[in-house]
Amino acid sequence: MSPEKRKMQRNRQNGIPLTVVKRLPGYQRLLSELANKEVERISSRELAAKMKINPSQVRQDLSLFGTFGQQGYGYRVSYLLGEINKILGINTHTRMVLVGAGHLGRAIANYENFTKRGFIIEALFDQDPQVIGSTVNNLIVKDVRELGAYLATAPAEIGVICTPAAAAQEIADQLVRYGVKGIWNFAPVALKVPEEVCVEHVHIGESLMILSFQLRQKEKKFKR
Repeated sequence: MSPEKRKMQRNRQNGIPLTVVKRLPGYQRLLSELANKEVERISSRELAAKMKINPSQVRQDLSLFGTFGQQGYGYRVSYLLGEINKILGINTHTRMVLVGAGHLGRAIANYENFTKRGFIIEALFDQDPQVIGSTVNNLIVKDVRELGAYLATAPAEIGVICTPAAAAQEIADQLVRYGVKGIWNFAPVALKVPEEVCVEHVHIGESLMILSFQLRQKEKKFKR
């Protein structure tokens, strides 16, 4: 595949613009909050104000997935939330394994909202003898050498990589070899995987640098 086609593929997910895909979790979060407050309906204008985008953008985003609202009425919160949950695939349980049970890996394994949204971390792995055998969120950390055997008997949809950069590609290769189709990568390295495998790279350090840049720009703006 040419670099141009790869770039286009990165910018679209199954024909849906990536910018829209990235807004879906925001819609899901806001609608969940409204549902918890027993709000029955919301207009595109109100939803847009909460999302900090234009009402027309809300309507365009949602129209890519179907017809969910009624003119003059808006959107029924519970229905729209259910539909977005289906679109995001969080209406069913997604089995996950996590490799790298250090500080970051433990924080992710202990985050309760993943389970509430259907993302179930079923096993943890590490190579450190001092970590292997310890318990994190009621899971006993296994030796990473057991990863392949585990996946052969208990397939997972998503693998979470929280290892150092040097080990990440080897772990990714093993995950792919045993049928994992989604990788959530926290290691500071770009992974090479087959086209049928989805990878979401999370660069925490880069995110902090972007925030630092934005902070400096704000400081310059308001010092004028």
